[in-house]
Amino acid sequence: MTDKKLEDINNQIENLRKRLNELAKEKPLSDPKVIETSQLLDVLLNEYERLKNKKT
Repeated sequence: MTDKKLEDINNQIENLRKRLNELAKEKPLSDPKVIETSQLLDVLLNEYERLKNKKT
């Protein structure tokens, strides 16, 4: 299950990175939507690392 969860989170991370890059081209970095997306990406990255470290 951990491998599947890691893969799912990794896919979400990649999608959010793309979205964040798109938003950053369209809006100022201080825009609430850019900040919200960045914070969500941070949460997913932390969760990914937590699961990855738990696995080892």
